[in-house]
Order: sequence, then C-alpha cells, then structure tokens
Amino acid sequence: TGPDRGGRAGSRERRPALAPERGPAGCRWISAADGNTPVSALGIVFNTGAGQHILKNPLVVNSIIDKAALRRTDVILEVGPGTGNLTVKMLEKVKKVIACEIDPRLVGELQKRVQGTCLANKLEIKVGDILKTDLPFFDACVANLPYQISSPFVFKLLLHRPFFRCAILMFQREFALRLVAKPGSKLYCRLSVNTQLLARVDHLMKVGKNNFRPPPKVESSVVRIEPKNPPPPINFQEWDGLVRIAFVRKNKTLSAAFKSSAVEQLLDHNYRIHCSLHNTVSSFLIYYILFLYEIPENFKIAEKIQTVLKDTGYSEKRARSMDIDDFIRLLHGFNSEGIHFS
Repeated sequence: TGPDRGGRAGSRERRPALAPERGPAGCRWISAADGNTPVSALGIVFNTGAGQHILKNPLVVNSIIDKAALRRTDVILEVGPGTGNLTVKMLEKVKKVIACEIDPRLVGELQKRVQGTCLANKLEIKVGDILKTDLPFFDACVANLPYQISSPFVFKLLLHRPFFRCAILMFQREFALRLVAKPGSKLYCRLSVNTQLLARVDHLMKVGKNNFRPPPKVESSVVRIEPKNPPPPINFQEWDGLVRIAFVRKNKTLSAAFKSSAVEQLLDHNYRIHCSLHNTVSSFLIYYILFLYEIPENFKIAEKIQTVLKDTGYSEKRARSMDIDDFIRLLHGFNSEGIHFS
C-alpha cells in the first residue's frame, strides 16, 4: 500500500479576524468569522495538487481538538498547519505547538496570525518536507495531512522514538478505513496489519468534502493512533518483508503466493547468507555449526518454504483472513528454519 491517490488537506484557510477580544492578563486573542470569505481574499492561490484543500468549518476544528484531549503541559506536533485555524485553537490549550509547513507563503500567513499576541511565543515553525526531517520531541500529533504523504508519515510516526501519547490525524476516508480494517474485510491489507502491529487505531469521525475549500474529490475521516508501548518484540523489517509477500495476492493461498520465482530467489539468497554467517560465528563451535548449517548440493529453497508452511498449518491460509497472531507464528516458523525476509 503506498500513499493514497488524490490530494487534500495540508493547510487550512485563514478566516478574517473580527475585532480583537481581550483575554486573561490582557492577552489579545484572535477570533474567526464563519469561514465564508473567498480564498482569493487571502491573496493566496492554494495548490490543490500539493494537498492544499483548506479546512474551513470551525465546528470540525473544535471537534478534532476535543477528541485530542490536549493537556496544558503538552508539546504538539502539527503537520501542514496552513494559515493556522487548528494551530491557533491548540495554542490556547497547550504549552507549545511545533508546526511543520513546506509552503513558505503559508508560513508567512501563520506568522501573521499570531504576531503580537500572547500565543506567539508558544509557536515554533519548521519549514520543510516533514518526510525528510527528523521529528522533534512531542507529546501528541494533531494534523490535517496532505493525503499524498499519509502512508509514509504514519510509519515515520510509529517508528519514532521516544514514544508519543497519541496522534489525531485527518485522512482520505478509504485510507482511514484501511487503517482500522479487520481480517476478512475487503479493505484489509498490508497497511492494516503493519499499523495494527505497532498501534491501536480507532476511527473517530467522518468529515464531508464540503467542509473544505476548495472541496476535494474524496471524503475524509479523522483517526486516533496510539502506539503500543512497549512495542512487540519483532524485527519490523522482517515482519514487513513477510507481510509484503503474503499480500501481493491476498486472495491466493500462502502456498501459491510463495511459489513466485522472485520470492524463492530472495529467500534462497537470504538463507545462504544466514548459513554463511552462522558458519563464522565461533571457531570453537565450527564443526557443530557446520553440521547444522551446511547446505546440501541438492538443496531447494522451494521445498523448504513449503515444508515450513505445512508444518505451521498456514499452507492453505489466505492473507485476507489472517490476523496479527497468525503472521507472528508464521514469521517465527520461517525464522526458526533460517529463512529471513530482510
């Protein structure tokens, strides 16, 4: 599963400010109108190809923030803040917001939005591509993502350390449903298994296309992702290698899926490397290890693969119906026979 098709929200529309209100200790707060001002009034042409469909509905913004359960001590990571509809609301509730934006024009709008207010010193802006940037420390991530980066960003988050508490993210509807799909569902896929291995995922709410300007071609959903801490004791590269093979044709039996010549060549190569490494582990044990790992002249990886599938009971299983525990058992079965996927 790669990044989803169709561009979408990476930024949010700046609504015209009403007369400033006085907040606690004389702070000047920014109020927003109903979001009906034309985009052209901002002097910005939004790039829909880069996912700049602007979330304009303040009720949706407030609902996202409520579901994030923000704390006064939180440091929040926001990706694609745009002109700051969501950003400003969060700044009122947390210790700090680190906003990552790739478009310098929108960075300027966000800076103007908080300039001269008591919120300005709580905002840190990082300009650049979030996928090419090391993530800072943060307690929670709340973002209205460009849909093009959905998949790589989710796994960048889940592999990030130290652990964060949760992420409340807006996705294309179909992508969101794939994240939460269960075995047997039509949308159950490699993305589902990989995400649910590393995190608990919940679908929170639907967001219609009319809540954005200009409206995207797809519907949206908000999802909560809570990383498992501690993570399962599994090599993720190995895991993903196995799951990738299984889901290439998720309706085929695993026996058929593993008969691909490309798969057999890969696993044969890995198996020979595995045996070679074990044969050089310790000269003290060399004869014992050679006996265990010497590869016979008539060795065929295809036969070994099929033997593992039969012994583990997954030969006739299909990826579409296997849960995380099934894949863990299968990976252990292959690894215990010296077959690796990374």
